[in-house]
Amino acid sequence: MIWYPYQQMKTMGAPYEIVDAEGVYLYTEDQKLIDSVSSWWSVIHGYKHPELNRAIIDQVNRFSHVMLGGLTHRPVQQLSQKLEEFLPGDLNHCFFSDSGSVAVEVALKMALQYYMNRGESQRTMILALEHAYHGDTFKTMEAGDDEDYHFVLNAYGPSPHVLHIPTQMEPLEQAFRQYHQRLNCFLVEPLLQGAGGMRMYDLAFLKRARELCDQYGVLLIFDEVATGFGRTGNRFVADLVLPDILVLGKALTGGYIGHAVTVAGQKVYEGFYDEDPNHALMHGPTFMGNALACAAALKSIELFETQDYMSKIHRIEEITSREMAGFSHPEVRQVRVMGGCVCVEVLDPAILRGYQQFAYRRGVFSRPFLNYMYAMVPYIITEAELIQVLDTMKAWFAR
Repeated sequence: MIWYPYQQMKTMGAPYEIVDAEGVYLYTEDQKLIDSVSSWWSVIHGYKHPELNRAIIDQVNRFSHVMLGGLTHRPVQQLSQKLEEFLPGDLNHCFFSDSGSVAVEVALKMALQYYMNRGESQRTMILALEHAYHGDTFKTMEAGDDEDYHFVLNAYGPSPHVLHIPTQMEPLEQAFRQYHQRLNCFLVEPLLQGAGGMRMYDLAFLKRARELCDQYGVLLIFDEVATGFGRTGNRFVADLVLPDILVLGKALTGGYIGHAVTVAGQKVYEGFYDEDPNHALMHGPTFMGNALACAAALKSIELFETQDYMSKIHRIEEITSREMAGFSHPEVRQVRVMGGCVCVEVLDPAILRGYQQFAYRRGVFSRPFLNYMYAMVPYIITEAELIQVLDTMKAWFAR
């Protein structure tokens, strides 16, 4: 029996069974659905992309996986080199893992050990945002701030190692003034907080955070698992404000295979590069640098670059802004648009009850959560398909 995610198994309805997928469409036995959420924001090139398919087939005909412990291979070497060229600044040192949550765990472990290696063992605290979501492994839950996902941690009580602040300047300044000697990192989802409610905030906050991290010697970590590869309308928010550590996942492989990477800048890497074996990063996911995932990631980045995906994303934002302009309803708190993301926040989650089935009948797969009806579409979507998604969202409130 399958144990499904984020579901009370006793009361859940039957999930839709997918029998095929191509382009932006998912197919059930009786319906053709635009996937408006890109399989949790990852399938940026759509399904059954011929070039991505070929890249994986070519690699599987060589080998599917070898461990990186004492071994290496060409796909992981090529992907590391490509990321070094593709990413901004000195984000050059790639530590691979198999999911975004694990990659954030690696980043937090790096930050803690970076200071331990320097003899600053008092730096045990993480600064993070209110409404943060960084995954469902234990340290990422502790760094998160969402009772709807992480209430199980109430068993432990409040963590003395994490401080959460809103995306406002004064609490940011105050946190650094008061706790800078104990902080090892400031961990953020930059500009767009996904599972915490598609919350959007200003770049000026991140610029000031960078200044304060530099002033007080604290590492800045960007969790761009969801925001990377154009979702905010920027290639990476790291192009605008350079972090010390960058975490990527989801769209890294075009949504084909689970894979993630924690990319460290030169300063962080040098904090581990030593004759002392105790200064090594003692971490090693079994499937890190998986050859099939690396092959998919290389082709995904190539498509992103050669097919001018940033223009596609800007067009999605333009169409979405145009179609949602002036939309309001007494039950809607706010409509937010950023890059390839649109969110309709409602006043009461009960308002969205039944919307998934309504969208299904209109040829759209959607998965609202809590107070949030949203879309994060594949970037290959046509204007007509995007309008169908947005019209479906608006039609729910016109019933």
